[in-house]
Amino acid sequence: MTKKDINTRADIFLLVSTFYDKVRADKTIGYFFNDTIDDWETHLDRLTSFWETSLFMTRRLEKKYYGNPLDAHVKVDKKFKHSIENLHFGVWLNLWFQTIDELFVGDIAENAKRRARKMGTFMYMKIYEARQNK
Repeated sequence: MTKKDINTRADIFLLVSTFYDKVRADKTIGYFFNDTIDDWETHLDRLTSFWETSLFMTRRLEKKYYGNPLDAHVKVDKKFKHSIENLHFGVWLNLWFQTIDELFVGDIAENAKRRARKMGTFMYMKIYEARQNK
């Protein structure tokens, strides 16, 4: 398969769905997702919109993401008795990079890695902060 850059919603859906197949099968982080998400089809569509909005913010998009991922992750951490650790974000990030590298190459693919790295760091910091404010 010849790799190309991420350019369309279909590309993002391929990335997101392939990535979450790996996440769901992972022994370290899979249970957080498998025990939380009931409707994977809807969740994958929402995440596709999230990444499409994040990566193509200057484009006119048919579906834009509106939501609060930080709040959702704080709730998941609470559900799992504040057990989400930096290790879990590391596994998540490694799977994300691996999936991008398997499927895509280019500037937008690299931007997707940078955004995920920043997002993971920010998300973990906010989860930890929320624990202090309970």
